Amino acid sequence: MRVHKKPEVSVPPDDEALVRQALARDPAAVRAIIQRHNRRLYRIARSILRSDSEAEDAVQETYIKAFTHLHGFRAESSLSTWLSRIAMNEALERLRRERPMAETQSVEIFASEAQILAFPQTSASADPERAMAQREIIELVERAADGLPEIFRIVFVMRVIEGMGVEETAALLDLEPKTVKTRLHRARKLMRKHIEKQIGPMFLDAFPFAGARCERMTTGVLQRLGLFT
Repeated sequence: MRVHKKPEVSVPPDDEALVRQALARDPAAVRAIIQRHNRRLYRIARSILRSDSEAEDAVQETYIKAFTHLHGFRAESSLSTWLSRIAMNEALERLRRERPMAETQSVEIFASEAQILAFPQTSASADPERAMAQREIIELVERAADGLPEIFRIVFVMRVIEGMGVEETAALLDLEPKTVKTRLHRARKLMRKHIEKQIGPMFLDAFPFAGARCERMTTGVLQRLGLFT
């Protein structure tokens, strides 16, 4: 009787394993961490800075700071939120330097974590006309989100675009859950109601960060860390 072996399933390394490898200066691990968290950190930075290029610079600096102080990360909490807090502080600091009198939400870099939901991939085989129509709607949403006051915009991006829960958002922003709910309610009212009705699940495609931009960011960080191969 012939016994068929089950095909081996490749399981991506978890954050703890990647951190250990990155601490050993493994370029592949550093690259994997960057590519795993790029979109999330970019969205957070952009929700504060409202500039694609400035957000990209802030995320790159976030990784430099994170990998330089990676030994300070404690595995009992989420790497996602540890990185997110660094990105948030980096973006806020840049905003303060550019607009010293601007009212910005003070967020400290604490180690308390909250799970951030994964970013789903979009289909590459979408109908061109449909894809163009969706992109136009998404751009309309991005402009509307950019027009929100900062305290509402950050909550809106985290809750609606990034898909985080109330408790998760509250933990990351150091707010009460009821405050998150109030700010999201206010943000929704400020957004055009007809836009929200038309978009639905396509909110998930707003503020993308993939392809060449993601690869450029990864390569830039590896070069600055002296790990480029």
